[in-house]
Order: sequence, then structure tokens, then C-alpha cells
Amino acid sequence: MPKFAANLSMLFTEIDFLDRFQAAANAGFKGVEYLFPYAYDKQELAKRLKDNGLVQVLHNLPAGDWEAGERGIACHPDRVEEFKQGVARAIEYAQALGCPQVNCLAGKIPAGVTPAAAHKTFVDNLRYAAAELKRAGIRLVIEPINTFDIPGFFLSRTDQALAIIAEVGSDNLRVQYDIYHAQRMEGELGNTISKHLASIGHIQLADNPGRNEPGTGEINYRWLFRHIDAVGYDGWIGCEYKPAARTEDGLGWIQALA
Repeated sequence: MPKFAANLSMLFTEIDFLDRFQAAANAGFKGVEYLFPYAYDKQELAKRLKDNGLVQVLHNLPAGDWEAGERGIACHPDRVEEFKQGVARAIEYAQALGCPQVNCLAGKIPAGVTPAAAHKTFVDNLRYAAAELKRAGIRLVIEPINTFDIPGFFLSRTDQALAIIAEVGSDNLRVQYDIYHAQRMEGELGNTISKHLASIGHIQLADNPGRNEPGTGEINYRWLFRHIDAVGYDGWIGCEYKPAARTEDGLGWIQALA
């Protein structure tokens, strides 16, 4: 059975963020992830993890002004220094939380910036981040995101991510394979996971359409979970979906499908 981590940015939103750690543990989760830890004190987050017997499996690098609609700055040529400062901040938090890997959101291509310039900036930033994180013992992942939900997002397909990883040339860089985003952009979920397993550092899930619980849409999760086990993926799978109702009411999919 796969190891599932509760995404606390998406699940248990009925309660305050800091209370979601206990809610996740009470629901049987052993790992958690979430978008950003930076609004909270490192020691307080670490205490919530320890008190509830949880492992922090992932968080993102700082990604610009999220509330204003920014979805990462790693491809923005005029934000390189801000990006580097964000890498340092992410390392501080990841070390305090015992988090083994962080995700870099590429961002949307800014107005007036060519795709070629965005690509070069992204590659250069990833080389810097992968090296800094490696020195700290933390792995870096990059996540293709579908352009239906986020139009203009620079990194949108698995093959694009793999080509960028090859160009960066770091052994500390992997793909964060989000099943929901991959289904919307390209399909071929089982074959892609099998073919590129060695390059996949983390998996996330949601069903499509709707981005709700597994079992609510078109993806055959019963088969896919067996396949992920069979090919030997031993990492965490982040539950980054929007519960159709109360979080606890929709968790039956774990026993039904996995």
C-alpha cells in the first residue's frame, strides 16, 4: 500500500492550519505536506509534527506573492536575487522541520519575457538551488502544472521537466509527478511512472474532473495504486485534492481503493 501524506493546504481546511496536524494524525496519516511554512514559527511547526508523530515530507520554495496570483518566480529574469534568498529561507525551514525535499514552482511567464529567456532563467536558478540544497542534504523537485488551471505556467509537461533536469545536470533534482496535472495535460499515467520512475522524487494525487478525492472522477486509482506499488515506488504520495465535503467524510477512498 502506498504511503499517503495529508496536504494540509487542501485537507482539513474546516479548522485552523496549526490544528490540522492533529487532525491528520487522528485520521491515520503519518506524513504531511503543505504549500508554504513561512508564515509560521519553525519551532511551532516542528512541535506540531513531533507531538502528533508526523513526518514533514515536502513544502515549496517561496513563490512570490501568492495572494496576488503569483505561482512561483523561478522563471522570472528580474527576480533572481529574490529567488536565491528564498532558497536560503527554504533550507532554514526544511532543516528545522526535518523535511527531506522541497518543490520549486516555475511560475507563469511574465509579460514581456520570451519563452527562451524564461527557460534560461529557470535552468540557471535550478542549478543554483539544486547545489545549495544538496549541500544542506535536501532534494529539489520541480512540478509540471496544467495550463487549464494556471494559464501561462511555464512548466506544464513531464517531458519538458525531464529535459530541463537533463540540462541542469544535477543529481539532486527530480520530478514532482502530480497525477491530476499529468492527467489533464498528457494522460499515460501508468506508462509515464514506469518509464521515468528513477526521475520521480515525489507523487501527488487528485481525481479529474473537479480535483476531488480519488474515486470521484475518471482516473482508475484502484489500478494505479497497485501499479505504483508494483513498479517499486517507495516514496510518499501527497493527497493534494479538494474534498468534496468535510475532509473526514471523504477519506474512505484510502481503504476502498488503496
